[in-house]
Amino acid sequence: MKKLLVFLGFFALIAVVAYAVVGNKSKVNNKGEMPDNTDILEKVMDGHKEIYLAGGCFWGVEKYFDSIKGVVATDVGYANGRIANPSYEDVVYKNTNHAEAVHIVYDPTVVSLSFLLDMYYKVIDPTSVNKQGNDKGTQYRTGIYFVDSDDEAIAKKSLENLAQKYQGQKIAIELLPLKNYYKAEEYHQKYLDKNPNGYCHIGEDKFEYAKNARDTSLTGFAQNSQSTPLSSKSSIWQQSLEAQKTYTAPSDAVLKQNLSELQYCVTQQNATEPAFRNEYWNNHKKGIYVDITSGEPLFSSKDKFDSGSGWPSFTKPISGTNLKELADNSYGMSRIEVRSEGGNAHLGHLFDDGPREAGGLRYCINSASLKFIPKEDMEKQGYGHLLHLLH
Repeated sequence: MKKLLVFLGFFALIAVVAYAVVGNKSKVNNKGEMPDNTDILEKVMDGHKEIYLAGGCFWGVEKYFDSIKGVVATDVGYANGRIANPSYEDVVYKNTNHAEAVHIVYDPTVVSLSFLLDMYYKVIDPTSVNKQGNDKGTQYRTGIYFVDSDDEAIAKKSLENLAQKYQGQKIAIELLPLKNYYKAEEYHQKYLDKNPNGYCHIGEDKFEYAKNARDTSLTGFAQNSQSTPLSSKSSIWQQSLEAQKTYTAPSDAVLKQNLSELQYCVTQQNATEPAFRNEYWNNHKKGIYVDITSGEPLFSSKDKFDSGSGWPSFTKPISGTNLKELADNSYGMSRIEVRSEGGNAHLGHLFDDGPREAGGLRYCINSASLKFIPKEDMEKQGYGHLLHLLH
C-alpha cells in the first residue's frame, strides 16, 4: 500500500526527491556506515539515550513515538542492511535487507526504555513475520536495535515478558546491536505531519493514546529535574537508573526458603488468603506495595480504598506495565487474574465495581503477595523515585 502511494507521487516530486537523496548521501561519514545527524547526536551527548525500533511503515511509527512525553527527537531511516546509503527504491527493489526504522532519542529521567518498548508493542503485531498492517516485505519486519550494551538486558527481559502473553506463538521481533543506519530521504521525515491524511497502518486512536501516556514511575524526576541545580543532576540520574531496574523472582527453591507457606501458595499456586484475616486489608499507612517475590513496585497507598471485601483493594496500579491481566475461568467463574509482570506472581483479580469517580476498577489483591514499604523507608530501600506518588 505504502509503495503504491509513494510511487504515484514520485514523478511529481522528482526534483524534491533527487535533492533529498543527494542530501542524504552527504550525511554519510567517511566509513559509509552512519549518517552525521549532528542535531540528534548533540541531544544524545547531552545525557539523553537512543534506541532504534522497526515496526512496519516508519511514517506512523515515528509520529506515534513523537507523541510520547520524554521523547526529545526522532528521525526515520534504514537499519541493519547489506549496502551503504540505500535509497528508498533500493530498499524496496534491490533486496538490501534494511528495515524501516525509527531512531528515537529520549530523556531517561522522563521515560524509560522499558516503557517505550511496552508502548512499541501496542502498535505492532509481534508475531507477524515481515508484515505490519497492509505492508509486506523484509523492510517491514519488527526489530529492536540497540547502541548501548546495557540496553540489551532491558530489551531481552521486556521480550521475555511479552512472550508470556503470547504463549504458543513465536515472537518475531529481532533484538540486535545496531550495525548500520542511514537516514531516509527528507520527504519521509515527519511524513504524517506534512501529510495529515497520508497512509498509516496505525490507528488515530493510538496517537491520542501516546499523547496521554506517562511513565508514572519516572514522572517525579521530570518534575524535579526542571528546577534541580546542575550539582544535583547525578543523584537524579542515579534515581532514574534505579527506576529502570528490571525485577525478576528468584528460583523456586529460593522462594520456598524465603516465603511463608501462605505467601508461596498464593503467589506460586494461585491460592486465595482468608478475607479480613490478612496483613494489609485494613492498613491505612502511607507507602507503596511491592511484589513479595521480586520487589517490583505495584500499588500506592494513595490509590487504596476500603471495598468491604476484606482484601486490599486499589483503584489502579503504579504502572499498567507492571501487571499482567489474564482470563481466569477457574471454579466455574469468569474473572480477570492479575499477576506481576517481573515476578509472574499471582496477585489477585480485577473487577469493575470500584469507585466510579476513580475509574470504576477494583484491583482485589492478596496481602500475602505484597510487601508494604512505609513512606519513611522508601528512600533507603531504593524506592525514593516513587515518593512523588504519595503527595
